Amino acid sequence: MTNVLYLPELREMLAKNDAAALAEFCTELHPARTAEFMEGLTAKEAWAVLQHAELPLRVEIFGFFETGKQIEIIETLDRAEMAAFIGNLPPDDRVDLLTEVRPWIVEELMPLIPSDERRDIQRLSAYPEDTAGAVMTTQFARLSEDLPVSQAQNKIARQAEELETIYYLYVVDEEDHLRGLVSFRQLVSALGKPDTRIGQLMERDLVTVNVTDDQEEVAARVARYDLLAIPVVDDEHHMLGIITHDDVIDVVREEATEDAHRIAAVAPLDVGYLETRLLTLTWKRGIWLTLLFFGALLTTAALGEYESVTKTYAWLVLFLPLVISTGGNTGGQSAALVIRALATRDITLGDWWRVIRRELAIGLLLGGFLGAIGYLIALRIAPTYAAATVIPLTLLLIVLCSTLLGSLLPLAFRRFGLDPAMMSNPFVSVLIDVLGIIIYMKVALSLLPPGAQ
Repeated sequence: MTNVLYLPELREMLAKNDAAALAEFCTELHPARTAEFMEGLTAKEAWAVLQHAELPLRVEIFGFFETGKQIEIIETLDRAEMAAFIGNLPPDDRVDLLTEVRPWIVEELMPLIPSDERRDIQRLSAYPEDTAGAVMTTQFARLSEDLPVSQAQNKIARQAEELETIYYLYVVDEEDHLRGLVSFRQLVSALGKPDTRIGQLMERDLVTVNVTDDQEEVAARVARYDLLAIPVVDDEHHMLGIITHDDVIDVVREEATEDAHRIAAVAPLDVGYLETRLLTLTWKRGIWLTLLFFGALLTTAALGEYESVTKTYAWLVLFLPLVISTGGNTGGQSAALVIRALATRDITLGDWWRVIRRELAIGLLLGGFLGAIGYLIALRIAPTYAAATVIPLTLLLIVLCSTLLGSLLPLAFRRFGLDPAMMSNPFVSVLIDVLGIIIYMKVALSLLPPGAQ
């Protein structure tokens, strides 16, 4: 079989019920590539192809389908068959998937899911969204301290097929308190001493996260300590589950996508761009555009307040776009830098004074540089050299205010428990536009003589 398989060939295999060819198709390529080649199939066709893969491989290929395709399969095919399949999905994946499926279909599926898996779904679903509990999987390798290495090897061999990872083996007591950790490498290295107890090998100083910790904090901790998985515990240090590195990658992608949407003043999408319904996409964009629209009306109101100034000093109007855009662009830069620094833990709320000092210094440098350019341009338009000083002074003040506002607003949002990315560039620009007009007009009124043209 070639590495490129077109949909007509795949559909022809289905039509002929060519079991050997379909089984080869499922096993020859990496599961991600197999799922990619099946993108154009209907839900029914994709499920028919998956029937020719062993259950573990079927689950793996299904995991690489786009969310929309997964939902379509669950919602449209036989309920009993889907319930049995859901019971074999990784615990965290099936909970995430069921949150996207229509509620009335979930109600039909839940009684059909095996009881142990159903209880696990209900337990994980109870944790708030975006917390460690909502991301973790309850499938992890458990060992006891007094277990000899020889027995531990046999126990892990029996558990291996049901676990997401066996690189880290977690040592718990009879009440499931987390006691320590043994890596699979340590276990293999100790095979020459089969009577050695696990308690003699395990590491006791572990990095853990609480089940209620925010998923961003989890991702930051995994990245900081370069872990393949991190244990999730409750307040009494009971071992509840683990979060693996692939789940952390998903969290990072999800958070980055959410931040990108908010920075562009779009409500975060729950599914992909093409899977999002047209009306839903319109609403998620329109609600913020409407808010920005009314915010922009403040700019109109500010200009209206100074109509007499713009009539008296008509040449000032020529510099309005320059003044407003410079402030908005500067504030947007500061906001983007601080939002990213907060996301990467490069700065914390305790660094607010250092941020202010840096932005003040940068504001002075940038404002002075742009003001000098603005003055040279103003000399060609303003009636006098003295009148031209309105432009550089305004630019200096606006750039200073913009850097401060753009950097402090995300910090303020984080301080009040809100996502700093909500203070996106468009929102910063609207605020600075109004502030820029007020500063511009005030500077003009203070420097220009009454009645000057």
